[in-house]
Amino acid sequence: MSTTRRIHIQSTDDRVLVQGMRDIQDELKLPPAFPPEVEAAAAAAAANPRLPQLDRSDLPLVTLDPAGSLDLDQAMHVQRTRGGYRVYYAIADVAAFVTAGDPVDREANRRGETLYGADAKIPLHPKVLSEGATSLLPDQPRPALLWTIDLDRSGEGIAVDVQRALVRSRARLDYASVQRDIDAGRGQPMWAVLREIGELRKQREQARGGVSLPLPEQEITVAAGRWTLTFRARMAVEEWNEQISLLTGMAAAHLMVRAGVGLLRTLPEADPQAIRRLRITASALDIPWPAELDYPGFIRSLDPANDTHVAMLTACTTVLRGAGYAAFDGVLPEQPMHSALAAEYTHATAPLRRLVDRYTGEVCVALCANQPIPEWVRAALPGLPATMQASGRRARQYERAVLDLAEAAVLAPQVGGMFDGAIVEVATSDPTRGRVILRGPAIEAGVSGGAPLPLGAEVRVTLVEADPVRRVTRFTLAAQPG
Repeated sequence: MSTTRRIHIQSTDDRVLVQGMRDIQDELKLPPAFPPEVEAAAAAAAANPRLPQLDRSDLPLVTLDPAGSLDLDQAMHVQRTRGGYRVYYAIADVAAFVTAGDPVDREANRRGETLYGADAKIPLHPKVLSEGATSLLPDQPRPALLWTIDLDRSGEGIAVDVQRALVRSRARLDYASVQRDIDAGRGQPMWAVLREIGELRKQREQARGGVSLPLPEQEITVAAGRWTLTFRARMAVEEWNEQISLLTGMAAAHLMVRAGVGLLRTLPEADPQAIRRLRITASALDIPWPAELDYPGFIRSLDPANDTHVAMLTACTTVLRGAGYAAFDGVLPEQPMHSALAAEYTHATAPLRRLVDRYTGEVCVALCANQPIPEWVRAALPGLPATMQASGRRARQYERAVLDLAEAAVLAPQVGGMFDGAIVEVATSDPTRGRVILRGPAIEAGVSGGAPLPLGAEVRVTLVEADPVRRVTRFTLAAQPG
């Protein structure tokens, strides 16, 4: 299965899409704009930040994000040392602008996180902050929480510190351009160091028993009046960059666990019964899973470019459920681990886009300075898990609804047509129903048949419904290709 496929919606469909987006936002009761008093408070805050005394604008930091991003939470510099590596990771200091209890803070606590849907982003903070004064834009002095993390030659963390500092990013870079430079052999020397650290951290994750599912990602981009649906594989530089963020989240969790106060991102261990069901699925798909190979090792053996393996990977998502947040003050959570990482972990690197990161950052700064944790932070910790669970649920609903709209709009003119694809999911309660991934356009949708669906098989399906207003797309099984 190709991991990159595109389909365009021409600009004549704009009215359907625009109205569809309005309907989604109305149904989910999403706030399309900030109240005037919040915008006014944000503008005042942007003009009057609380700047730190420490100046580290000498560091050659750069940001690395998807192309076009302006809400830049992180800037990075990595280097080799005599004993291994040093990571400098600057995180936007939202608390230098936002005060507990002010209009911006209250609104952020209502929203919880930035919501993403095609080109209709609903930000956590007004853009004068999130894409302006607080964002780590290039050639601008910015207050930040500067993490300094030392690693040994194996990539294991050996020292961590975080403190407020003034920083200045040298460049706003994007994944695709950097990956092209690396592939062409003209990348900056720092990318070779990032590669080393990223690969070492992935090896550490494997040694711990961590696991990630390399499913192709479905994305919507909007440009020049067209919506584009794409399945794409992640670039190597994205994975290396992600390892820096994960490293920082683990370092933050380490500081908080050691101090006995903070908030963790948790994921329970997979249910043994769920693993047994996966082994049955692998057998049905004729995918070898030796008895001595554990679940993480089996995941690493799968190829996301293989239709049958994608069906297996989709089935494996069922055991990585139940993620949550656990606040603690004095007594550690009963279950503090993030099982997919096989480590204690927290969110700490995206405060422009996720509320909780501002609080975890403040805890870590205080701990590293041997200062009391601010009372406004400590008082907020118990309520943050519920706030973030609600915002996460809302974000998933929004993303799914926008994808459903885009898929139905793409296919609406082709009802009755036939498409080739692969069955990636079969319902346990009704094996005649499931999910199909098309070979083109880049769509995953519901499918039904007159007999049990052949999980992992290449199939031909008939489009029986594509309704953008109801955001519904349905296929029926036609016949095996050939």
